[in-house]
Amino acid sequence: MTACWRKPCSSGRVAVPNEPPYMTPPQTPARRRFLFQGASLLAAASLPAWARASSSSSAGGRQLDLLNTHTHERLDLVYAVGGDYLDPSLSRLNRFLRDHYTGQVGSMDPVLFDQLHQVRTLLGARMPYEVISGYRCPETNGRLRQTGGGGVAKKSLHMEGRAIDVRLPGVPLAELRDAALSLQAGGVGFYPESQFVHIDTGRVRRW
Repeated sequence: MTACWRKPCSSGRVAVPNEPPYMTPPQTPARRRFLFQGASLLAAASLPAWARASSSSSAGGRQLDLLNTHTHERLDLVYAVGGDYLDPSLSRLNRFLRDHYTGQVGSMDPVLFDQLHQVRTLLGARMPYEVISGYRCPETNGRLRQTGGGGVAKKSLHMEGRAIDVRLPGVPLAELRDAALSLQAGGVGFYPESQFVHIDTGRVRRW
């Protein structure tokens, strides 16, 4: 069985003074199934619209197709099924999106992959994303700030595995930017001179 990563959840009940003892009804199979379905619906309703669409799309799983412009490696895989992220796929993505300057492998935010998946779905794109930058270690980030001619933030989310710079062959860069902005899921940067769009899982903003 494939190992999966699932975000934990918690719940609690606030006590009311002088309230009579609360008796838990017997957990029959039918009741357990009802409670589980109700909790699942509440959890889904709490997600942003783009995340609900991403989770429900493609019963066979959510897929990414990526081409690294520096290493020339290509990776085409299913990384999640329903609410579950597939650990082996996440490990392969972490390595694929490693710092190409140092070879250091970071831990990418799986929510970033959902954003990429949803943007590609919205655009109806068939070509793989061309990845300019994924994970970036602090040493690389510092060096690029000194020699890269600007555009590299001191506290870049690339260092946290929460940002990626991409383009999509056949899709105008402005359309890629607008699709990412429509999600309202994080930061979106537009770099027409360098031909890429920055997408991250930070607060909603644009530049």
